[in-house]
Amino acid sequence: MLILGSGPAGLSAAIYGARAGLAPIVVQGVQPGGQLTTTTDVENYPGFREVIQGPWLMEEMQAQAEHVGARMLWDTIVDVDVSTRPFRLTGDGGTVYVAETLVIATGAQAKWLGLESEQRLRGQGVSACATCDGFFYRGKKVAVIGGGNTAVEEALYLTNHSPDVTLIHRRDSLRAEKILQERLFAHPNIKVLWNTVVDEFVAGEGTAGLVALQLRDRESGETHRLDVDGAFTAIGHSPATELFRGKLDLDDDGYLLVEPGTARTAIPGVFACGDVMDKIYRQAITAAGTGCMAALDAERFLAAVAHPAREAAAAGHEEKIGAW
Repeated sequence: MLILGSGPAGLSAAIYGARAGLAPIVVQGVQPGGQLTTTTDVENYPGFREVIQGPWLMEEMQAQAEHVGARMLWDTIVDVDVSTRPFRLTGDGGTVYVAETLVIATGAQAKWLGLESEQRLRGQGVSACATCDGFFYRGKKVAVIGGGNTAVEEALYLTNHSPDVTLIHRRDSLRAEKILQERLFAHPNIKVLWNTVVDEFVAGEGTAGLVALQLRDRESGETHRLDVDGAFTAIGHSPATELFRGKLDLDDDGYLLVEPGTARTAIPGVFACGDVMDKIYRQAITAAGTGCMAALDAERFLAAVAHPAREAAAAGHEEKIGAW
Protein backbone atom coordinates (compact mmCIF):
# COMPACT_ATOMS: atom_id res chain seq x y z
CA MET A 1 0.00 0.00 0.00
CA LEU A 2 1.42 3.36 -1.07
CA ILE A 3 0.22 6.42 0.86
CA LEU A 4 0.67 9.95 -0.44
CA GLY A 5 0.74 12.45 2.42
CA SER A 6 1.85 12.30 6.04
CA GLY A 7 -0.77 14.29 7.91
CA PRO A 8 -3.31 12.74 10.31
CA ALA A 9 -5.10 10.98 7.42
CA GLY A 10 -2.01 9.47 5.83
CA LEU A 11 -0.42 8.38 9.10
CA SER A 12 -3.66 6.85 10.39
CA ALA A 13 -3.92 4.89 7.14
CA ALA A 14 -0.31 3.81 7.63
CA ILE A 15 -0.95 2.61 11.19
CA TYR A 16 -3.98 0.55 10.21
CA GLY A 17 -2.32 -0.67 7.01
CA ALA A 18 0.79 -1.82 8.83
CA ARG A 19 -1.22 -3.66 11.46
CA ALA A 20 -3.09 -5.41 8.64
CA GLY A 21 0.17 -6.52 7.03
CA LEU A 22 -0.20 -4.34 3.92
CA ALA A 23 3.43 -3.12 4.01
CA PRO A 24 2.53 0.59 3.76
CA ILE A 25 5.01 3.09 2.39
CA VAL A 26 4.32 6.75 3.15
CA VAL A 27 5.62 9.34 0.69
CA GLN A 28 5.69 12.45 2.84
CA GLY A 29 5.44 15.12 0.15
CA VAL A 30 6.30 18.79 0.32
CA GLN A 31 4.93 19.32 3.84
CA PRO A 32 5.75 16.31 6.04
CA GLY A 33 3.25 16.11 8.87
CA GLY A 34 0.64 18.20 7.06
CA GLN A 35 -0.96 21.42 8.25
CA LEU A 36 -0.69 20.51 11.93
CA THR A 37 3.05 21.12 11.75
CA THR A 38 2.23 24.82 11.32
CA THR A 39 -0.28 24.79 14.20
CA THR A 40 0.77 25.69 17.71
CA ASP A 41 -1.86 24.93 20.36
CA VAL A 42 -4.16 21.95 19.76
CA GLU A 43 -6.89 21.56 22.33
CA ASN A 44 -9.55 19.55 20.50
CA TYR A 45 -7.75 16.31 19.65
CA PRO A 46 -9.12 13.54 21.90
CA GLY A 47 -6.89 11.93 24.49
CA PHE A 48 -5.02 14.93 25.88
CA ARG A 49 -6.37 16.89 28.81
CA GLU A 50 -3.79 19.64 28.38
CA VAL A 51 -3.09 21.75 25.31
CA ILE A 52 -0.62 20.01 22.99
CA GLN A 53 1.51 21.29 20.13
CA GLY A 54 0.65 20.40 16.53
CA PRO A 55 4.22 19.46 15.49
CA TRP A 56 4.58 17.22 18.56
CA LEU A 57 1.31 15.42 17.77
CA MET A 58 2.48 14.68 14.23
CA GLU A 59 5.87 13.45 15.47
CA GLU A 60 4.06 11.02 17.77
CA MET A 61 1.77 9.82 14.96
CA GLN A 62 4.75 9.20 12.71
CA ALA A 63 6.62 7.38 15.45
CA GLN A 64 3.59 5.17 16.05
CA ALA A 65 3.27 4.39 12.33
CA GLU A 66 6.95 3.48 12.11
CA HIS A 67 6.73 1.41 15.29
CA VAL A 68 4.07 -0.86 13.77
CA GLY A 69 5.96 -1.24 10.50
CA ALA A 70 5.19 1.63 8.13
CA ARG A 71 8.07 3.03 6.05
CA MET A 72 8.48 6.79 5.69
CA LEU A 73 10.09 8.16 2.53
CA TRP A 74 11.10 11.73 1.72
CA ASP A 75 9.94 12.31 -1.84
CA THR A 76 7.40 14.22 -3.89
CA ILE A 77 5.30 12.44 -6.50
CA VAL A 78 5.25 14.18 -9.88
CA ASP A 79 3.45 11.62 -12.07
CA VAL A 80 0.73 9.06 -11.45
CA ASP A 81 -0.50 6.18 -13.60
CA VAL A 82 -3.65 4.61 -12.18
CA SER A 83 -4.88 3.22 -15.50
CA THR A 84 -3.86 -0.33 -14.56
CA ARG A 85 -2.86 -2.24 -11.45
CA PRO A 86 -0.31 -2.30 -10.05
CA PHE A 87 -0.27 1.48 -10.02
CA ARG A 88 2.93 3.29 -10.95
CA LEU A 89 3.97 6.60 -9.45
CA THR A 90 7.12 8.60 -10.13
CA GLY A 91 9.01 10.79 -7.66
CA ASP A 92 10.69 14.06 -8.59
CA GLY A 93 14.06 12.31 -8.51
CA GLY A 94 12.93 9.63 -10.95
CA THR A 95 12.18 6.90 -8.42
CA VAL A 96 9.30 4.70 -9.56
CA TYR A 97 6.89 3.34 -6.94
CA VAL A 98 4.68 0.34 -7.70
CA ALA A 99 1.69 -0.39 -5.49
CA GLU A 100 -1.29 -2.73 -5.41
CA THR A 101 -3.31 -0.10 -3.54
CA LEU A 102 -2.97 3.68 -3.41
CA VAL A 103 -4.17 5.94 -0.59
CA ILE A 104 -4.30 9.64 -1.44
CA ALA A 105 -3.99 11.85 1.63
CA THR A 106 -2.42 14.93 0.07
CA GLY A 107 -4.66 17.35 1.98
CA ALA A 108 -5.77 20.88 1.22
CA GLN A 109 -4.16 24.20 1.97
CA ALA A 110 -6.00 27.22 3.28
CA LYS A 111 -5.88 30.20 0.96
CA TRP A 112 -4.25 33.28 2.46
CA LEU A 113 -4.28 36.95 1.54
CA GLY A 114 -0.55 36.85 0.89
CA LEU A 115 0.48 39.65 3.22
CA GLU A 116 3.85 39.43 4.98
CA SER A 117 2.24 40.47 8.26
CA GLU A 118 -0.35 37.71 7.88
CA GLN A 119 2.35 35.10 7.48
CA ARG A 120 4.35 36.48 10.41
CA LEU A 121 1.39 36.46 12.80
CA ARG A 122 -0.03 33.04 11.90
CA GLY A 123 -0.58 31.26 15.18
CA GLN A 124 -0.26 34.56 17.04
CA GLY A 125 -3.74 35.89 16.48
CA VAL A 126 -4.10 35.02 12.79
CA SER A 127 -5.76 31.73 11.85
CA ALA A 128 -7.59 30.05 8.97
CA CYS A 129 -9.75 27.76 11.11
CA ALA A 130 -12.36 29.08 13.54
CA THR A 131 -13.37 25.57 14.60
CA CYS A 132 -9.74 24.89 15.55
CA ASP A 133 -8.87 28.17 17.26
CA GLY A 134 -12.09 30.02 18.08
CA PHE A 135 -12.10 28.63 21.61
CA PHE A 136 -9.01 30.69 22.43
CA TYR A 137 -10.94 33.92 21.82
CA ARG A 138 -13.67 33.54 24.39
CA GLY A 139 -15.05 36.97 25.27
CA LYS A 140 -12.68 38.69 22.84
CA LYS A 141 -13.11 40.71 19.69
CA VAL A 142 -12.50 38.88 16.40
CA ALA A 143 -12.74 39.47 12.66
CA VAL A 144 -13.39 37.15 9.73
CA ILE A 145 -12.12 37.98 6.24
CA GLY A 146 -14.09 36.66 3.27
CA GLY A 147 -17.54 36.55 1.71
CA GLY A 148 -18.31 32.95 0.80
CA ASN A 149 -19.86 30.07 2.68
CA THR A 150 -16.66 29.44 4.64
CA ALA A 151 -16.44 33.01 5.89
CA VAL A 152 -20.09 33.21 6.92
CA GLU A 153 -19.97 29.83 8.64
CA GLU A 154 -16.81 30.85 10.50
CA ALA A 155 -18.38 34.12 11.62
CA LEU A 156 -21.50 32.36 12.88
CA TYR A 157 -19.43 29.74 14.68
CA LEU A 158 -17.30 32.40 16.39
CA THR A 159 -20.40 33.90 18.02
CA ASN A 160 -20.33 30.86 20.29
CA HIS A 161 -17.21 32.36 21.86
CA SER A 162 -17.07 36.05 20.96
CA PRO A 163 -19.65 38.78 21.60
CA ASP A 164 -18.09 40.98 18.90
CA VAL A 165 -17.53 39.50 15.42
CA THR A 166 -16.78 41.61 12.35
CA LEU A 167 -17.01 40.16 8.84
CA ILE A 168 -14.77 41.99 6.36
CA HIS A 169 -15.60 41.59 2.67
CA ARG A 170 -14.00 43.27 -0.32
CA ARG A 171 -17.26 43.44 -2.30
CA ASP A 172 -20.72 44.94 -1.64
CA SER A 173 -22.51 41.58 -1.48
CA LEU A 174 -21.77 38.10 -0.17
CA ARG A 175 -21.28 34.98 -2.26
CA ALA A 176 -22.54 32.70 0.52
CA GLU A 177 -25.79 30.76 0.28
CA LYS A 178 -28.91 32.82 1.02
CA ILE A 179 -29.83 30.84 4.13
CA LEU A 180 -26.38 31.49 5.61
CA GLN A 181 -26.64 35.19 4.75
CA GLU A 182 -29.99 35.41 6.50
CA ARG A 183 -28.53 33.88 9.65
CA LEU A 184 -25.56 36.22 9.51
CA PHE A 185 -27.57 39.41 9.06
CA ALA A 186 -30.00 38.36 11.81
CA HIS A 187 -27.27 37.79 14.38
CA PRO A 188 -26.90 40.71 16.81
CA ASN A 189 -23.20 40.04 17.51
CA ILE A 190 -22.04 40.24 13.89
CA LYS A 191 -21.42 43.38 11.86
CA VAL A 192 -20.26 43.54 8.24
CA LEU A 193 -17.75 45.90 6.65
CA TRP A 194 -18.42 46.12 2.90
CA ASN A 195 -15.95 47.01 0.14
CA THR A 196 -13.12 46.69 2.62
CA VAL A 197 -9.73 45.01 2.35
CA VAL A 198 -7.01 44.26 4.89
CA ASP A 199 -3.75 46.07 4.19
CA GLU A 200 -1.90 44.87 7.27
CA PHE A 201 -2.20 42.65 10.33
CA VAL A 202 -0.85 44.81 13.14
CA ALA A 203 1.24 43.27 15.92
CA GLY A 204 1.56 44.60 19.43
CA GLU A 205 4.79 45.66 21.07
CA GLY A 206 7.47 43.14 21.93
CA THR A 207 6.26 39.57 21.72
CA ALA A 208 2.58 40.51 21.61
CA GLY A 209 0.60 38.99 18.76
CA LEU A 210 -2.16 40.53 16.69
CA VAL A 211 -3.78 43.64 18.13
CA ALA A 212 -5.43 45.28 15.12
CA LEU A 213 -6.15 45.27 11.38
CA GLN A 214 -5.26 48.13 9.08
CA LEU A 215 -8.24 48.38 6.70
CA ARG A 216 -8.88 50.25 3.47
CA ASP A 217 -12.16 51.18 1.81
CA ARG A 218 -11.92 50.07 -1.83
CA GLU A 219 -14.20 52.85 -3.06
CA SER A 220 -12.96 55.90 -1.18
CA GLY A 221 -9.42 54.74 -0.47
CA GLU A 222 -9.78 55.82 3.15
CA THR A 223 -7.97 53.73 5.76
CA HIS A 224 -8.81 53.01 9.35
CA ARG A 225 -7.73 50.71 12.15
CA LEU A 226 -9.88 47.98 13.66
CA ASP A 227 -8.73 46.72 17.06
CA VAL A 228 -9.15 42.93 17.31
CA ASP A 229 -7.73 40.08 19.35
CA GLY A 230 -8.01 37.51 16.56
CA ALA A 231 -8.47 37.42 12.79
CA PHE A 232 -9.59 34.50 10.66
CA THR A 233 -8.78 34.41 6.96
CA ALA A 234 -11.67 32.49 5.35
CA ILE A 235 -11.30 32.75 1.60
CA GLY A 236 -11.37 29.05 0.85
CA HIS A 237 -9.07 26.05 0.51
CA SER A 238 -7.10 24.51 -2.34
CA PRO A 239 -7.07 20.69 -2.36
CA ALA A 240 -3.79 19.16 -3.53
CA THR A 241 -5.32 17.28 -6.46
CA GLU A 242 -3.62 18.80 -9.50
CA LEU A 243 -1.69 15.55 -9.97
CA PHE A 244 -4.95 13.64 -10.42
CA ARG A 245 -6.81 15.87 -12.87
CA GLY A 246 -8.04 13.78 -15.79
CA LYS A 247 -7.17 10.58 -13.92
CA LEU A 248 -9.64 10.59 -11.02
CA ASP A 249 -13.06 12.19 -10.58
CA LEU A 250 -13.02 15.62 -8.93
CA ASP A 251 -15.89 17.85 -7.86
CA ASP A 252 -16.31 21.45 -9.04
CA ASP A 253 -13.98 22.69 -6.30
CA GLY A 254 -11.25 20.21 -7.14
CA TYR A 255 -11.80 17.75 -4.27
CA LEU A 256 -11.51 14.02 -4.93
CA LEU A 257 -14.86 12.27 -5.17
CA VAL A 258 -15.41 9.09 -3.16
CA GLU A 259 -18.30 6.71 -2.79
CA PRO A 260 -20.44 8.09 0.08
CA GLY A 261 -19.62 6.50 3.41
CA THR A 262 -16.32 5.06 2.14
CA ALA A 263 -12.85 6.15 1.05
CA ARG A 264 -13.23 4.44 -2.35
CA THR A 265 -12.68 6.46 -5.53
CA ALA A 266 -14.05 5.46 -8.93
CA ILE A 267 -10.89 3.43 -9.63
CA PRO A 268 -10.76 0.10 -7.74
CA GLY A 269 -7.75 0.04 -5.44
CA VAL A 270 -7.42 3.83 -5.19
CA PHE A 271 -8.66 5.47 -1.99
CA ALA A 272 -8.82 9.06 -0.75
CA CYS A 273 -8.93 10.37 2.79
CA GLY A 274 -8.56 13.57 4.79
CA ASP A 275 -8.93 17.12 3.54
CA VAL A 276 -8.30 16.13 -0.08
CA MET A 277 -11.82 14.67 -0.15
CA ASP A 278 -13.45 16.51 2.79
CA LYS A 279 -14.33 20.17 2.25
CA ILE A 280 -16.83 20.35 5.09
CA TYR A 281 -15.17 19.34 8.37
CA ARG A 282 -11.41 19.66 7.74
CA GLN A 283 -10.38 18.61 11.25
CA ALA A 284 -7.46 16.46 12.36
CA ILE A 285 -9.79 13.97 14.03
CA THR A 286 -12.02 13.57 10.96
CA ALA A 287 -8.95 13.26 8.74
CA ALA A 288 -7.60 10.51 10.99
CA GLY A 289 -10.96 8.75 10.87
CA THR A 290 -11.08 8.72 7.08
CA GLY A 291 -7.47 7.51 7.04
CA CYS A 292 -8.60 4.52 9.07
CA MET A 293 -11.46 4.00 6.60
CA ALA A 294 -9.06 4.09 3.64
CA ALA A 295 -6.82 1.41 5.14
CA LEU A 296 -9.77 -0.83 6.02
CA ASP A 297 -11.23 -0.36 2.53
CA ALA A 298 -7.83 -1.21 1.01
CA GLU A 299 -7.55 -4.35 3.13
CA ARG A 300 -11.00 -5.52 2.06
CA PHE A 301 -10.27 -4.71 -1.57
CA LEU A 302 -7.09 -6.80 -1.55
CA ALA A 303 -8.86 -9.66 0.18
CA ALA A 304 -11.61 -9.62 -2.45
CA VAL A 305 -9.06 -9.54 -5.27
CA ALA A 306 -6.92 -12.31 -3.77
CA HIS A 307 -9.79 -14.66 -2.93
CA PRO A 308 -10.88 -15.41 -6.55
CA ALA A 309 -7.21 -15.80 -7.53
CA ARG A 310 -6.68 -18.40 -4.83
CA GLU A 311 -9.85 -20.22 -5.92
CA ALA A 312 -8.69 -20.25 -9.55
CA ALA A 313 -5.26 -21.54 -8.53
CA ALA A 314 -6.84 -24.24 -6.43
CA ALA A 315 -9.16 -25.24 -9.27
CA GLY A 316 -6.24 -25.50 -11.68
CA HIS A 317 -4.34 -27.67 -9.23
CA GLU A 318 -7.31 -30.01 -8.88
CA GLU A 319 -7.58 -30.35 -12.67
CA LYS A 320 -3.93 -31.36 -12.91
CA ILE A 321 -4.35 -33.90 -10.17
CA GLY A 322 -7.41 -35.29 -11.94
CA ALA A 323 -5.49 -35.58 -15.21
CA TRP A 324 -2.89 -37.73 -13.53
